[in-house]
Amino acid sequence: MTSEAPNIHSMWNFNDPAQSEQRFREALAAARGDDVLILKTQIARSHGLRGDFDAARQLLAEIEPDVAKAGFEARIRHALEWGRSWASAVHKDELQTDETLAKARAAFEQALDLSRQAHLDALAIDAVHMLAFVDRAPADQLKWAQVALTIALASSQPAAQRWEASVRNNLGYALHQLGRLGEALTQFEHAVLLRQRGDDARRTREARWMVAWTLRSLKRNDEALAMQLQLEAENDAAGTPDGYVFEELETLYRDSGRESRAAHYAQRQAGLKK
Repeated sequence: MTSEAPNIHSMWNFNDPAQSEQRFREALAAARGDDVLILKTQIARSHGLRGDFDAARQLLAEIEPDVAKAGFEARIRHALEWGRSWASAVHKDELQTDETLAKARAAFEQALDLSRQAHLDALAIDAVHMLAFVDRAPADQLKWAQVALTIALASSQPAAQRWEASVRNNLGYALHQLGRLGEALTQFEHAVLLRQRGDDARRTREARWMVAWTLRSLKRNDEALAMQLQLEAENDAAGTPDGYVFEELETLYRDSGRESRAAHYAQRQAGLKK
């Protein structure tokens, strides 16, 4: 396993953590040394993505003595997953106390420090990205996104460069929350261009949704409507209708006084929830 662990990246399907866990468990059969520990950190992450934080922490605690004697990557990934077991996008707000956030911060800061020592830029960006789940004020999220973008743009490592689209999305979202809509639109449009260079159509559509959402915030509703209708058609063709698209279309049509069209998209949203 290389220092950037590209096979870890290829084994992940974040839309199906259980499938990913199975891949990691299958890889354990041939793994040795630090590779075993690295794979187990990802199994722990798969538990966390399914909301089973106790299982994630139990596995991480079991391997902690061996991780303490391991190389940089295993130690970094262990710290990242320990932090994610306390704070992440999956956690409900009521689970985020001062105590849990402090535990998460300590782990993410440790991961960032180790990543910088080892010059593992992608893992450094991951740690910075996670600190934004601890410091949730828009100004703090903007700060962390700027730090992550600086690392990504300065890095020659492909794994770090792959982060740029996600980081620009985070930067755009923080700017949007701060009311800096023109700057947010610039970041979201840049993220679209980066996504279009890849082969993940779903992520590209998500990036375009952010652009359309911001266009509506800028009162450029005709442009926003055209984009959301195109996204609706593409999602339907892919068999992945998106409630966020329907929500925006409902709002756009209601703002223009076209209540029957707004009601149509309200019904489409309701249909997804059944």
